[in-house]
Amino acid sequence: MAMQILAADQVITMDPANNVIADGAVAVEHGRIQAVGSLGKLVADLPHARVRRMPNRVLMPGLVNAHLHSGLLRGTAEGLPVWDWLRMYIDPMHRVLLPREAEAASWLCYAEAVLSGTTTVVDMWRYMEGAARAASQIGNRTVMAPYVGEHPDYDYFDHLDDTERLLETWHGKADGRVEVWVGLEHAFYSTEAGHRRAIELARKFRTGFHTHSNEADVELKEMQRRYGCRSIQALEKLGLLDADKTLLAHCVWLDDSEIELMARRGVAVAHNPTSNMKLASGYAPVGKLRAAGVAVGIGTDGEKENNNLDMFEEMKFASLLTKFATLDASALDSWDVMRMATIEGARAIGKDHEIGSLEVGKKADIIAVRTDTPRMTPLFGGRDGNLHHNLVHAVRGSDVDLTMVDGRIIVEDGHLKTASIGELIAEVHGVVPGLFARRAEWLADNSKGAISPISAA
Repeated sequence: MAMQILAADQVITMDPANNVIADGAVAVEHGRIQAVGSLGKLVADLPHARVRRMPNRVLMPGLVNAHLHSGLLRGTAEGLPVWDWLRMYIDPMHRVLLPREAEAASWLCYAEAVLSGTTTVVDMWRYMEGAARAASQIGNRTVMAPYVGEHPDYDYFDHLDDTERLLETWHGKADGRVEVWVGLEHAFYSTEAGHRRAIELARKFRTGFHTHSNEADVELKEMQRRYGCRSIQALEKLGLLDADKTLLAHCVWLDDSEIELMARRGVAVAHNPTSNMKLASGYAPVGKLRAAGVAVGIGTDGEKENNNLDMFEEMKFASLLTKFATLDASALDSWDVMRMATIEGARAIGKDHEIGSLEVGKKADIIAVRTDTPRMTPLFGGRDGNLHHNLVHAVRGSDVDLTMVDGRIIVEDGHLKTASIGELIAEVHGVVPGLFARRAEWLADNSKGAISPISAA
């Protein structure tokens, strides 16, 4: 691939100093960033490179969605707290889900992600061969952590045998854009033998481990009842912190001892502010986690608990929820939030040496955001202007009009180049009636919903 130079009014590098380059440019060749600097300097140094000029645009790293569930339940799982929500809406869906439906969900979710500037997703879903095919074609980067229920009461999830096959067939494929981790829906959804095998698999394949933890206060009581300690200490006791990389979703109900343990063990967190508000789960102590050195990324969670996958919107809610919960208007500055959505999210999944910032040698995962919109007006560039505040508090994912992954443009002028959105939407419309009919039929025979792992629920 010939070298090209992307040039824009502003380049936000997200390097350690949060440098912003006016009239900046990024040179890309063979899928990697070759140079970052002023347009004049790059053109002088690289006279044979093709220049793509993008006026009224800002270039920045692609966003990292640290926790996502592909799905098809948008707008149909409302009004319940998390454990009742799982029992009445989500687990019954998993009981009747078919591979074609799961794959249709991933295609549409990954398309929605790249159209709104997300280049990397951590997806916990089912039948993930379909998700791998979707990522391969659409062109995004994905960390797949299958929903696993390694317990006889939850045999309607995937199993660790499925994860092992996925590791053997898909890990590292699509030029390295598809990565497989070991996932458990929750520690409650597995036997202790399952816990041991999960970590054995993660260590065998030198990959990561992902699960939910500390999402609701009722969970703490159940952990105390089962294991005689708080949730993070229980995960350590069960060996679930022993993978090379461990990423925990939510982590709302933490005490200081758990935060200290997470920092010491190198455990990362996926913060999901919209989901935590919608399901009335509570507020995650993001400031304390970051102050302790814990890598905290931002996740949208799934389409059913958000109800969209717009990481720009998620940045805004991450900022506002922290300010509201702490009654501190200065908490979680816009630069902090942008780092969580880019380089810190990359660190949370062990990929900060490859993605998350625009620096020489890294993968060319780059997005362009329009600045000629009411939402970005007025605009003052530079590190100390209002550019970063506008990106966090004003921009929407629909303002992204170019998405590049591995040096390949997959969204151009706001249009997906690698698949037909119309066809993806039509496929979803084609499969959801059967899914909803089967879920309704199952619930008619099981009016109390699925078995809850929380004895108090």
